Amino acid sequence: MKALILTGGAGRNLTPFSTTRPKAMTVVAGGSLMRRVLNDLREVGVTDITVVVGQHREKVTAAFKDGEDLGVHLTYVEQERPGGIADAILRARSRFNPGEYFMLVYGDVVTSANPFHQALQSFNAFKGPTACVCLPGPPTARYGNVYLDGTRITRIVEKPTTAGLGNYVLAGVFVLPVDLFTLVEKCGGDMEQVFGQLVREPGLSASIWEEGWIDVEYPWDILAANRMVMDTWEEAKISRHAIIEGNVTFTGPVHVERGSVIKAGAVLAGPCYIGRNCYVGNNVLVRSYTSLGAASLIGYGVELKNCVLFGNSRVGRLSFVGDSVIGENVDIGSGTMTINENMDRTSVDVAVRGEPIDSGLAKLGAFIGDDVKVGAGNTLAAGTVLPPGASVPHHATVGGR
Repeated sequence: MKALILTGGAGRNLTPFSTTRPKAMTVVAGGSLMRRVLNDLREVGVTDITVVVGQHREKVTAAFKDGEDLGVHLTYVEQERPGGIADAILRARSRFNPGEYFMLVYGDVVTSANPFHQALQSFNAFKGPTACVCLPGPPTARYGNVYLDGTRITRIVEKPTTAGLGNYVLAGVFVLPVDLFTLVEKCGGDMEQVFGQLVREPGLSASIWEEGWIDVEYPWDILAANRMVMDTWEEAKISRHAIIEGNVTFTGPVHVERGSVIKAGAVLAGPCYIGRNCYVGNNVLVRSYTSLGAASLIGYGVELKNCVLFGNSRVGRLSFVGDSVIGENVDIGSGTMTINENMDRTSVDVAVRGEPIDSGLAKLGAFIGDDVKVGAGNTLAAGTVLPPGASVPHHATVGGR
């Protein structure tokens, strides 16, 4: 069976990170969402994969090329400008043969286990079109709502305008016939009509996914997805090619990749992840749910807590980074503090596309885009967003209310 992965969406709510990469290249637990999808597909034997790429397509093609390094075969179809799911699907039509079924995968969701095992098992049992559905966290209005009668889907509201509709939502994994391409054309690209037709004829069955699932839409979803994945880790994994000095403390499932250096006095509390060729300085405290991408440099006495660094970034000595997401090639000066709560303990607002959005979280730090420079001795208030390429001078206070 072949697969079609959609990665062309603009992901505007995921700024500042989607400004410089597709959503599918967002990093959690040491790897991009796209890499996780490709590994999971290979695991179930699906290796002939077409990827629809759009904004920042070069990030995907440069990272995965033809897929040989991952044991899959990748071909790419370009979606020159955002045109929605239907447009993305139709652009890949020529890659599939009449009469066959294929897997349709949304490239911006994260699961705690491999969803493709269950999807294929359900397809083989139902002998027909199958959609993975799951129970999401609120608000359900963010997702396509699904109504069920047993395992038979009776209705799909693809873009609900209110919450509190069907209990289940589309999980972004489908097994569908190639006839889908003709149906999308007949319905004029209206995916709600497409799903409605599939429900009526030939019928659409539900594969109910009961494991963890997150649609990464907002910046704080990155932290939730990172936590969800790390909660599945049961043991420590320390590369024999890492350099661990004396008097380093490990607790829980700590992952350290090859080429990394952990200096004396450091404390690493799992689950946490240290990518390839990182440097963790003396007396650094790496607390649970911290993920350091490759070539991260952490200076003396830094404390990291529940944060994701995409990679190739520097955090200067005696800084604190908590409940935050840091893009690539970021330079954070010494003594910088990310404040991760409001003084009145209310939930933290984050500016998304110029509008404040209530994250629903009482603990939330900063979101720093790629290539940002933050000078020494700074304070970043809870919910601060720094766009790619921003520069903050020494001894400034940013954000707040």
